[in-house]
Amino acid sequence: MSQPILYVKTGCPWCDEVIDYLNDNRIPYQTVVVSGNRAAMQQMVDLSGQSKAPTLDWHGQVLADFGVDELIPFLRKVRQS
Repeated sequence: MSQPILYVKTGCPWCDEVIDYLNDNRIPYQTVVVSGNRAAMQQMVDLSGQSKAPTLDWHGQVLADFGVDELIPFLRKVRQS
């Protein structure tokens, strides 16, 4: 199974916190930096309906414009499905 995709922007403190949380908890993911990448930004917008980061695509389940406080319950939910 492919890894979840985390869309991030350069210099985004929420993105950095989410990356630290995923790394600290050994949760595998693929990072896509949308800053300066029109195609990646459009992919994120198409997926989430907005342009804010971070955005996480967990095998079709999408969490957009979030921090670690929103990530934890989201991960519990999607990992149980």
